[in-house]
Amino acid sequence: MSAPVKRVVAWSTGTIGRHAIAGIDARPDLELVGLWVSNPDKVGQDAGRLAGLDRDLGVLATNDKEALYALEPDAIVHSAMTDDRIFDALEDLVEFVEHGINVVSSGPVVLTFPEGTGLDSYVDRMNAAGAANGASLHVNGIDPGFANDVLPLVMTSLSQRIDKVVVSEICDYSTYYQPVVMQDLYGFGRPLDFAAMLWQPGVLTAAWGPVVRQIAAGLDLDLDPALEEYHERIASDVDLTIDSCEVPAGSMGAVKFGVVGTVNGVPRVQLDHVTRTNPAQAPHWPQPSEGDGCYRVEIEGEPMMKVDFVHHGEHGDHNVSGMITTAMRLVNAVQAVCDAPGGVVVAKDLPLITGRGLVTR
Repeated sequence: MSAPVKRVVAWSTGTIGRHAIAGIDARPDLELVGLWVSNPDKVGQDAGRLAGLDRDLGVLATNDKEALYALEPDAIVHSAMTDDRIFDALEDLVEFVEHGINVVSSGPVVLTFPEGTGLDSYVDRMNAAGAANGASLHVNGIDPGFANDVLPLVMTSLSQRIDKVVVSEICDYSTYYQPVVMQDLYGFGRPLDFAAMLWQPGVLTAAWGPVVRQIAAGLDLDLDPALEEYHERIASDVDLTIDSCEVPAGSMGAVKFGVVGTVNGVPRVQLDHVTRTNPAQAPHWPQPSEGDGCYRVEIEGEPMMKVDFVHHGEHGDHNVSGMITTAMRLVNAVQAVCDAPGGVVVAKDLPLITGRGLVTR
């Protein structure tokens, strides 16, 4: 029996949002009924044009939140930038749930598994609202998200003994267009002594600690209270021009970082990232199995297992498909999140999510 059609509002038309709109339009069990935009120049434009579909969808963009609430949608697909406005974004998400609207969102990523993140006040408000009106909220994507929560947990179903789980992103970010993220959060193109946000103590734990904690929770593993962090940055040998910024020789060009969960001091769950702005950088660091990037899951134990997850766009590179996979993990989860108990819902507790209805017709 087919699921009832859910009425959906898309929230933003950026690098993820435009793919979310296309995805909502592609699913027969979802109906796009509204679109929010922050840019006043986009107000009144058709959602299909803003998503690059070259056709009208009959839904005009607005920056009037109350008008969208009045539509009484079943769900909001929220893909607005949150990295540089975390607490404002948390207030937005609380407001959505308090209006009785289910939410799937690409951020803030700390909500992928909020336990231990210090956000109890926001989570408590979401859970209280959800208990009263049945609305649920789920934050996910590709990383943090499917590649390092659902995929590794599914792989552990094949294990007889687990000694350690390591999840990695190994990627060339030269075609990734997010100047704020690349320059201010990572520090690419900046001097090596630039105090970028990610390298401040505790920030990696806030951003990717939820990945480690969710895997541990899925394995009934009690981690030591503090997660371990590390990062190693290297300078670019040459002048580079990447999509987000200039990377002069001598400025930060690549970084390897991670967050480690231990039990009695023994590493048991680890999140690693190897991020380059040129494939030739740091050849001694882990390399993707093919192309410009991959996600890797390694399970040490019995048996020893490794899976490399590689994606690329039909007409673009892996950064394009990274935006698509993030958007579609949210869009394809709408039905499951609407059916979930009210409050914050994490990936390990959702049922199997598929691309139902998306086979080419």
